[in-house]
Amino acid sequence: MKQLLTGLLLLIAVSGMAQKEGKWIQLFNGKDLKDWDIKIKGHELNDNFGNTFRVEDGLLKVRYDQYTNFDEQYGHIFYKQNFSAYLLVVEYRFTGEQVAGGPGWAYRNSGVMLHGQTAASMGKDQDFPISLEEQLLGGNGKNPRNTANLCTPGTNVVMNGKLITDHCISSTSKTYHGDQWVRVAALVLRDSVIKHIAGTDTVLVYQQPQIGGGAVSNYDPAVKQDGKLLREGSISLQSESHPVEFRKVELFNLEPYMDDPAKLDRILKKLQKKK
Repeated sequence: MKQLLTGLLLLIAVSGMAQKEGKWIQLFNGKDLKDWDIKIKGHELNDNFGNTFRVEDGLLKVRYDQYTNFDEQYGHIFYKQNFSAYLLVVEYRFTGEQVAGGPGWAYRNSGVMLHGQTAASMGKDQDFPISLEEQLLGGNGKNPRNTANLCTPGTNVVMNGKLITDHCISSTSKTYHGDQWVRVAALVLRDSVIKHIAGTDTVLVYQQPQIGGGAVSNYDPAVKQDGKLLREGSISLQSESHPVEFRKVELFNLEPYMDDPAKLDRILKKLQKKK
Protein backbone atom coordinates (compact mmCIF):
# COMPACT_ATOMS: atom_id res chain seq x y z
CA MET A 1 0.00 0.00 0.00
CA LYS A 2 2.88 2.37 0.76
CA GLN A 3 4.15 1.90 -2.80
CA LEU A 4 0.69 2.58 -4.19
CA LEU A 5 0.32 5.77 -2.17
CA THR A 6 3.66 7.00 -3.43
CA GLY A 7 2.50 6.39 -6.97
CA LEU A 8 -0.74 8.27 -6.39
CA LEU A 9 1.15 11.45 -5.59
CA LEU A 10 2.54 11.42 -9.11
CA LEU A 11 -0.98 12.05 -10.38
CA ILE A 12 -0.63 15.67 -9.34
CA ALA A 13 2.20 16.22 -11.80
CA VAL A 14 0.38 14.51 -14.65
CA SER A 15 -3.14 15.87 -14.29
CA GLY A 16 -3.13 17.16 -17.85
CA MET A 17 -2.21 13.72 -19.18
CA ALA A 18 -4.75 11.98 -16.97
CA GLN A 19 -7.52 14.09 -18.46
CA LYS A 20 -6.90 12.22 -21.74
CA GLU A 21 -7.72 9.02 -19.84
CA GLY A 22 -11.14 10.49 -19.08
CA LYS A 23 -10.75 10.20 -15.33
CA TRP A 24 -10.49 13.81 -14.20
CA ILE A 25 -13.70 15.60 -13.23
CA GLN A 26 -13.73 19.39 -13.42
CA LEU A 27 -15.81 20.24 -10.37
CA PHE A 28 -15.61 23.92 -11.28
CA ASN A 29 -16.33 24.37 -14.99
CA GLY A 30 -15.14 27.99 -15.18
CA LYS A 31 -18.57 29.19 -16.32
CA ASP A 32 -21.22 28.83 -13.61
CA LEU A 33 -22.19 27.20 -10.31
CA LYS A 34 -24.92 24.90 -11.62
CA ASP A 35 -23.36 21.80 -10.03
CA TRP A 36 -23.03 23.38 -6.59
CA ASP A 37 -25.22 24.01 -3.54
CA ILE A 38 -24.74 26.98 -1.23
CA LYS A 39 -25.29 27.12 2.53
CA ILE A 40 -24.56 30.26 4.53
CA LYS A 41 -25.16 30.44 8.28
CA GLY A 42 -28.51 32.06 9.06
CA HIS A 43 -29.84 31.59 5.53
CA GLU A 44 -31.81 28.88 3.77
CA LEU A 45 -30.21 26.33 1.46
CA ASN A 46 -29.11 27.96 -1.83
CA ASP A 47 -29.75 31.51 -0.61
CA ASN A 48 -26.52 33.03 -1.93
CA PHE A 49 -26.66 35.98 0.46
CA GLY A 50 -24.80 39.04 -0.80
CA ASN A 51 -23.80 37.19 -3.97
CA THR A 52 -21.03 35.71 -1.82
CA PHE A 53 -20.17 32.96 -4.30
CA ARG A 54 -19.93 34.06 -7.91
CA VAL A 55 -18.16 33.34 -11.20
CA GLU A 56 -16.27 36.20 -12.82
CA ASP A 57 -13.47 36.13 -15.41
CA GLY A 58 -13.51 32.32 -15.36
CA LEU A 59 -12.83 32.25 -11.61
CA LEU A 60 -14.94 31.06 -8.69
CA LYS A 61 -14.80 34.06 -6.37
CA VAL A 62 -15.79 34.52 -2.73
CA ARG A 63 -16.68 38.19 -2.18
CA TYR A 64 -18.18 40.41 0.54
CA ASP A 65 -18.75 43.72 -1.27
CA GLN A 66 -22.50 43.48 -0.54
CA TYR A 67 -21.97 42.88 3.21
CA THR A 68 -22.06 45.68 5.78
CA ASN A 69 -20.67 43.35 8.46
CA PHE A 70 -19.64 39.70 8.35
CA ASP A 71 -21.67 38.89 11.48
CA GLU A 72 -20.47 35.25 11.65
CA GLN A 73 -22.19 34.39 8.37
CA TYR A 74 -19.84 31.51 7.58
CA GLY A 75 -20.60 30.02 4.20
CA HIS A 76 -19.79 26.94 2.12
CA ILE A 77 -20.39 25.98 -1.48
CA PHE A 78 -20.86 22.22 -1.94
CA TYR A 79 -20.32 20.12 -5.03
CA LYS A 80 -23.56 18.17 -5.46
CA GLN A 81 -21.94 14.71 -5.68
CA ASN A 82 -20.31 12.87 -2.78
CA PHE A 83 -17.00 11.03 -3.24
CA SER A 84 -15.12 8.40 -1.26
CA ALA A 85 -11.66 7.86 -2.80
CA TYR A 86 -10.03 10.52 -4.92
CA LEU A 87 -7.27 12.98 -5.57
CA LEU A 88 -8.56 16.55 -5.35
CA VAL A 89 -6.50 19.43 -6.78
CA VAL A 90 -7.32 23.07 -6.01
CA GLU A 91 -5.62 26.30 -7.07
CA TYR A 92 -6.49 29.39 -5.01
CA ARG A 93 -5.35 32.85 -4.06
CA PHE A 94 -6.36 35.41 -1.45
CA THR A 95 -7.06 38.98 -2.55
CA GLY A 96 -8.11 42.31 -1.11
CA GLU A 97 -9.09 43.12 2.45
CA GLN A 98 -11.05 41.20 5.03
CA VAL A 99 -14.67 42.31 5.42
CA ALA A 100 -15.65 44.33 8.52
CA GLY A 101 -16.57 42.09 11.42
CA GLY A 102 -14.46 39.15 10.31
CA PRO A 103 -12.57 37.49 13.18
CA GLY A 104 -8.83 38.01 13.42
CA TRP A 105 -8.07 34.32 12.93
CA ALA A 106 -9.96 34.38 9.60
CA TYR A 107 -7.52 36.82 7.96
CA ARG A 108 -6.51 35.20 4.62
CA ASN A 109 -8.23 32.05 5.79
CA SER A 110 -10.43 29.66 3.79
CA GLY A 111 -10.69 25.92 3.40
CA VAL A 112 -11.58 22.85 1.40
CA MET A 113 -13.96 20.62 3.36
CA LEU A 114 -13.53 16.87 2.81
CA HIS A 115 -15.76 13.89 3.70
CA GLY A 116 -18.41 16.38 4.80
CA GLN A 117 -22.14 16.23 5.40
CA THR A 118 -24.37 17.46 2.59
CA ALA A 119 -25.53 21.05 2.37
CA ALA A 120 -29.15 19.92 2.71
CA SER A 121 -28.43 18.20 6.03
CA MET A 122 -27.09 21.37 7.67
CA GLY A 123 -29.15 23.37 10.11
CA LYS A 124 -30.16 26.89 9.12
CA ASP A 125 -27.93 28.39 11.82
CA GLN A 126 -25.14 25.81 11.59
CA ASP A 127 -21.73 27.43 11.14
CA PHE A 128 -19.61 24.67 9.59
CA PRO A 129 -20.38 21.31 8.02
CA ILE A 130 -19.27 18.26 9.98
CA SER A 131 -16.19 17.52 7.89
CA LEU A 132 -12.41 17.50 7.62
CA GLU A 133 -11.05 20.89 6.60
CA GLU A 134 -7.91 21.23 4.55
CA GLN A 135 -7.34 24.73 5.84
CA LEU A 136 -6.00 27.32 3.39
CA LEU A 137 -3.98 30.16 4.92
CA GLY A 138 -2.15 33.08 3.33
CA GLY A 139 0.82 34.87 4.81
CA ASN A 140 0.82 38.48 6.00
CA GLY A 141 4.17 39.29 4.40
CA LYS A 142 6.07 38.88 7.65
CA ASN A 143 5.34 35.83 9.78
CA PRO A 144 5.34 32.10 8.93
CA ARG A 145 1.84 30.76 8.28
CA ASN A 146 1.45 27.21 7.02
CA THR A 147 -1.26 26.21 4.57
CA ALA A 148 -2.94 22.81 3.97
CA ASN A 149 -3.43 22.41 7.71
CA LEU A 150 -6.16 20.24 9.22
CA CYS A 151 -9.15 21.58 11.16
CA THR A 152 -11.87 19.30 12.45
CA PRO A 153 -15.40 20.72 12.81
CA GLY A 154 -17.30 17.86 14.45
CA THR A 155 -14.60 15.31 13.64
CA ASN A 156 -11.49 13.57 14.98
CA VAL A 157 -8.66 11.70 13.25
CA VAL A 158 -5.92 9.23 14.11
CA MET A 159 -2.26 10.14 13.70
CA ASN A 160 0.59 7.77 14.51
CA GLY A 161 -1.86 5.38 16.12
CA LYS A 162 -3.33 7.99 18.49
CA LEU A 163 -6.77 9.60 18.41
CA ILE A 164 -6.30 13.35 17.90
CA THR A 165 -8.99 15.60 19.35
CA ASP A 166 -7.24 18.95 18.77
CA HIS A 167 -9.31 21.20 16.53
CA CYS A 168 -6.44 22.30 14.26
CA ILE A 169 -3.18 20.57 13.40
CA SER A 170 -0.47 22.45 11.54
CA SER A 171 1.11 21.11 8.37
CA THR A 172 4.76 21.33 7.41
CA SER A 173 4.14 23.54 4.38
CA LYS A 174 5.98 26.72 3.58
CA THR A 175 4.26 30.12 3.80
CA TYR A 176 2.69 31.68 0.70
CA HIS A 177 2.64 35.48 1.08
CA GLY A 178 0.71 37.97 -1.01
CA ASP A 179 -1.85 37.28 -3.72
CA GLN A 180 0.04 34.47 -5.47
CA TRP A 181 -1.73 31.39 -6.81
CA VAL A 182 -1.20 28.33 -4.63
CA ARG A 183 -1.75 24.70 -5.60
CA VAL A 184 -2.89 22.22 -2.95
CA ALA A 185 -4.23 18.70 -3.16
CA ALA A 186 -5.86 16.09 -0.97
CA LEU A 187 -5.38 12.38 -1.47
CA VAL A 188 -8.39 10.69 0.14
CA LEU A 189 -8.72 6.90 0.33
CA ARG A 190 -12.05 6.25 2.06
CA ASP A 191 -11.37 6.00 5.81
CA SER A 192 -7.90 4.47 5.51
CA VAL A 193 -5.65 7.46 4.88
CA ILE A 194 -5.82 11.12 3.89
CA LYS A 195 -2.84 13.19 2.77
CA HIS A 196 -2.62 16.97 2.42
CA ILE A 197 -0.27 18.18 -0.30
CA ALA A 198 1.03 21.73 -0.86
CA GLY A 199 2.81 22.21 -4.17
CA THR A 200 4.45 18.80 -4.62
CA ASP A 201 5.12 18.17 -0.91
CA THR A 202 3.05 15.93 1.35
CA VAL A 203 2.65 18.13 4.42
CA LEU A 204 0.16 16.23 6.62
CA VAL A 205 -1.05 12.62 6.91
CA TYR A 206 -3.80 11.08 9.02
CA GLN A 207 -6.02 8.02 9.21
CA GLN A 208 -9.43 6.84 10.42
CA PRO A 209 -11.36 10.12 10.02
CA GLN A 210 -14.46 9.97 12.17
CA ILE A 211 -17.30 12.02 13.56
CA GLY A 212 -16.65 13.40 17.05
CA GLY A 213 -15.45 16.42 18.98
CA GLY A 214 -16.74 19.99 18.86
CA ALA A 215 -16.04 23.20 16.92
CA VAL A 216 -19.43 23.04 15.18
CA SER A 217 -22.76 24.44 16.36
CA ASN A 218 -26.49 24.22 15.65
CA TYR A 219 -26.22 20.87 13.87
CA ASP A 220 -28.86 18.15 13.66
CA PRO A 221 -27.95 15.61 16.42
CA ALA A 222 -29.05 12.79 14.11
CA VAL A 223 -26.21 13.71 11.74
CA LYS A 224 -23.48 13.89 14.37
CA GLN A 225 -22.98 10.20 15.12
CA ASP A 226 -19.80 10.32 17.20
CA GLY A 227 -17.34 7.53 16.45
CA LYS A 228 -18.70 6.83 12.97
CA LEU A 229 -15.87 6.43 10.47
CA LEU A 230 -16.07 8.73 7.45
CA ARG A 231 -15.70 6.68 4.27
CA GLU A 232 -17.24 9.26 1.94
CA GLY A 233 -18.84 12.68 1.93
CA SER A 234 -19.22 16.07 0.33
CA ILE A 235 -16.55 18.46 -0.90
CA SER A 236 -17.09 22.16 -0.22
CA LEU A 237 -15.19 25.45 -0.39
CA GLN A 238 -15.35 27.93 2.43
CA SER A 239 -16.35 31.54 3.01
CA GLU A 240 -14.78 32.84 6.24
CA SER A 241 -14.67 36.65 5.71
CA HIS A 242 -11.57 37.16 3.52
CA PRO A 243 -11.94 37.35 -0.28
CA VAL A 244 -10.53 34.31 -2.06
CA GLU A 245 -10.54 33.03 -5.64
CA PHE A 246 -10.37 29.53 -7.11
CA ARG A 247 -9.25 28.93 -10.69
CA LYS A 248 -9.13 25.13 -10.55
CA VAL A 249 -11.11 22.52 -8.62
CA GLU A 250 -10.61 19.10 -10.20
CA LEU A 251 -10.89 15.52 -9.01
CA PHE A 252 -9.51 12.17 -10.12
CA ASN A 253 -11.91 9.46 -8.95
CA LEU A 254 -10.05 6.50 -7.45
CA GLU A 255 -13.08 4.62 -6.17
CA PRO A 256 -13.29 2.23 -9.17
CA TYR A 257 -9.83 0.87 -8.27
CA MET A 258 -10.01 0.71 -4.48
CA ASP A 259 -11.17 -2.89 -4.19
CA ASP A 260 -8.76 -4.18 -6.81
CA PRO A 261 -5.15 -3.33 -5.94
CA ALA A 262 -3.95 -4.80 -9.23
CA LYS A 263 -6.08 -2.37 -11.24
CA LEU A 264 -5.00 0.50 -9.03
CA ASP A 265 -1.37 -0.49 -9.54
CA ARG A 266 -1.84 -0.71 -13.30
CA ILE A 267 -3.33 2.75 -13.66
CA LEU A 268 -0.57 4.24 -11.52
CA LYS A 269 2.12 2.57 -13.61
CA LYS A 270 0.44 3.76 -16.80
CA LEU A 271 0.38 7.33 -15.55
CA GLN A 272 3.99 7.15 -14.43
CA LYS A 273 5.18 5.88 -17.84
CA LYS A 274 3.55 8.85 -19.57
CA LYS A 275 4.96 11.42 -17.14
